[in-house]
Amino acid sequence: MKKLLIYLKTYRKEACLAPIFKMLEAVFELFVPLVIKGIIDYGIAAEDRAYCLRMGLLLLLLAVIGLAMATTAQWFSARAAAGFAAKIKQVLMEHIQKLSYTELDTIGTSTLITRMTSDVNQVQTGTNLVLRLFMRSPFIVFGSMIMAFTIDFKAAMIFVITIPLLSVVVFGIMLSSIPLYKKVQSQLDRVLGITRENLTGVRVIRAFNKEGEEISHFKTENEQFTRLQTFVGKISALMNPLTFVIVNSAILVLVWTGAWRVEGGILTQGAVVALVNYMSQILVELIKLADLIINITKAVACGNRIQKVLDVKPSMENESDKEIAEKATVPAVDFDHVSLTYAGAGAPSLTDIDLHVKTGQTVGIIGGTGSGKTSVVNLIPRFYDATEGTVRVFGKSVKDQDIESLRSQIAVVPQKAVLFAGTIRENMKWGKEDATDEEIMEALTIAQAAEVVQKKEGGLDAFVEQGGKNLSGGQRQRLTIARALVRKPRILILDDSASALDFATDAALRKAIREMKNAPTVFIVSQRTSSIRFADQILVLDDGKSVGVGTHDELLTTCSVYKEIYDSQYKKTDSKKSGKEA
Repeated sequence: MKKLLIYLKTYRKEACLAPIFKMLEAVFELFVPLVIKGIIDYGIAAEDRAYCLRMGLLLLLLAVIGLAMATTAQWFSARAAAGFAAKIKQVLMEHIQKLSYTELDTIGTSTLITRMTSDVNQVQTGTNLVLRLFMRSPFIVFGSMIMAFTIDFKAAMIFVITIPLLSVVVFGIMLSSIPLYKKVQSQLDRVLGITRENLTGVRVIRAFNKEGEEISHFKTENEQFTRLQTFVGKISALMNPLTFVIVNSAILVLVWTGAWRVEGGILTQGAVVALVNYMSQILVELIKLADLIINITKAVACGNRIQKVLDVKPSMENESDKEIAEKATVPAVDFDHVSLTYAGAGAPSLTDIDLHVKTGQTVGIIGGTGSGKTSVVNLIPRFYDATEGTVRVFGKSVKDQDIESLRSQIAVVPQKAVLFAGTIRENMKWGKEDATDEEIMEALTIAQAAEVVQKKEGGLDAFVEQGGKNLSGGQRQRLTIARALVRKPRILILDDSASALDFATDAALRKAIREMKNAPTVFIVSQRTSSIRFADQILVLDDGKSVGVGTHDELLTTCSVYKEIYDSQYKKTDSKKSGKEA
């Protein structure tokens, strides 16, 4: 949490002025009991109406000044707290964007969402309260005790005994609550994770009639969360009644002692009222302080959780070299005996991949489920780093290139077609911010998506719902391919991104890409041999290992795995045709 305070420096002025104005309010508040004492002892006792009126106006003036000070302090503290939270969110988002897939997989999406929303909001609330009350409340407590000494030393000793007792209660509860609030936030992560999983997978859950089981699972975790919150709440709830008991007991003793001292002529009635007012001020401020400490406890716990994310160092170091060599003799992409083991995995996902791809070539990657096809292409834009061997792009290791420059040369169309809420034009401009409508339409035509736009009311201005929910699977895939093509990349990666397309559209798409001016080097990951049979090279994977590299015809005679995949897709079709002919 301490490390986060550096982001409050931008609002140093507000962070300083907020407590200063609160302290000024407190100073004026401390004079109120003395004014009331004067009204009782000199105005009422002497029946001096003019004096009472003057003191009444003084009380009104103190109230107005106090209100002005409090409002100003609130404005400064709110501005500082909101700015502080916004800065943390910005820094957190920038840090998350720097993390590799490895760190993102380890931390988890639901955890990052909690840090960015619930935790940051709690830090903002805690900061606001600290700036307003952290100095004011203790100042009022000890200021009231000092003012009590100016009235009567013996009566003020009650304050000396009361305040340490209250401090023990307040800080004891605070220290016991801090670790419990950490557990509460961790359980909140679990509940949010289950919620996110259920909402994103609701169709699958219903398809398998698992609603009851998922409701039961959520109920169990939610009840655990509720029990933890209730337990912590019970401990925190002890603060107010205990402080009330101690302060009210002190007021009782104070009134009893004051009555005897008034009877003996040592104290005036106004002095006793003033002492009771000071004790009441202490009670009010300690209630505020108790609430403050609870919020500080939550804020510190949440701040530490945010800091843990910020402490995660990206496993990929970004080199400053922005130059990418391009020579005719240098392969566009070069896998030099590459292996990959994911963090926490017991076995490597890729083993000794050796592949050399010339500029402009089309490479097909095929293999069974879990064979490592996506893992191979994820190494090119450096979504993951190879644990062994070297991946080179245009003759230079990806680890020695600036990540932004590297990825600006590459367009990736992932397995899941992801579109964002906005117009089709806005989605296309993710590929190139300054793309013209002509460039967008050219990319859409190549991706066989021009008809999708033409049929939509508004054309390029047609609205796309979040995730492309108002489009079919094939339409989403074609639009994501077009978005990649708008960039005019030097390397294009199609990661099983045409699975929802029919054979004719898939073939037309591949032909249009081949005929592009300055055609890119293309990597096609597919389960269908029809999508890659005309590739210049085909890499066949089996359990993370390369079991064949060559053309379609070569692999049919040299690679049993490829032949088995091909036969499984075409033998049945051929046999059906033969049966019909017979």
